[in-house]
Amino acid sequence: MKISVLGAGSWGTAIAIHLNRLGHQITLWMRDKNQFEEIVSTRHNKKYLDVDIPQEISITTDLKEAVTNSEIVVIAVPSHAVREISEKLKEVVDKNFIVVNLAKGIETSTLKRMSEVIKEYLSNDVVVLSGPSHAEEVVRQIPTACVLASLNVKACEIVQDAFMDENFRLYINKDVVGVELGGSLKNIIALGAGISDGLGFGDNTKAALMTRGLAEITRLGVALGSDPLTFLGLAGVGDLIVTCTSMLSRNRRAGILIGKGKSLEEALKEIGMVVEGINTTKSAYRLSQIHKIEMPITKEIYSILFEGKNPYEAVYSLMTRDKKHELHGI
Repeated sequence: MKISVLGAGSWGTAIAIHLNRLGHQITLWMRDKNQFEEIVSTRHNKKYLDVDIPQEISITTDLKEAVTNSEIVVIAVPSHAVREISEKLKEVVDKNFIVVNLAKGIETSTLKRMSEVIKEYLSNDVVVLSGPSHAEEVVRQIPTACVLASLNVKACEIVQDAFMDENFRLYINKDVVGVELGGSLKNIIALGAGISDGLGFGDNTKAALMTRGLAEITRLGVALGSDPLTFLGLAGVGDLIVTCTSMLSRNRRAGILIGKGKSLEEALKEIGMVVEGINTTKSAYRLSQIHKIEMPITKEIYSILFEGKNPYEAVYSLMTRDKKHELHGI
């Protein structure tokens, strides 16, 4: 198949290389002309993934050239850029292709999920790909399992056939809302897990954060129309585990720096790449207020990031809340 990958960050580069291995005709589009010139001359993506890019992969900065005659277009840009790329795609669109979205986030200005943003501009089928999938491991062919979600199951099946091999397994889930929310909201909890590590706390604390984080993700998800069982799947607990425990996670690494006393700006500068959980914390906090959903971990992380609350005080606030039943609100 002819497949276009829009975005040459870590995930975009990894999925392009993966799909090239499967024998597809791949075009990798990037906006940054300096990055384009470096990669074309060296065939190496040093900044984002530090891997060689096979000669068979076409590289371009021309969006129309990238998507013309493509059967699948993969959006692999940060969540804050999804609206812009969707609007540009509308101008050059071939209505026959399937859109596969890899971005995990909730738009801060509208509180919309990424597939909702894309559908504002495109009538194409949109398939969401989510789950525990570090680009650094996928590109090294380390066994990985993810989930696909779409309003059109047939589109999921086409993507499943095109993307799967013995090292990259894909399941199908009809719950688009739950899959997108799980993939987005886990980044908030990963920030919290990192802050906990930065403060010097242990495994008990991180386990509590992950478990209670999953509870509040589920509460919000159900309020927004998700199936609660989705959050026990790959896009929920699976992605939560990998993002909260791995040093490949930008969100966890940013949290560690904040826990050690760095400001948000200092942490982001040191990471040097997009940390999706920052904007998602804003969005989720607003959603919790609008829908009157109890999300204490999200609230405290919001307070640390945007209101200057001391992380130790945030932990104290969480640990001294009113007594609850474990399954309260789910």
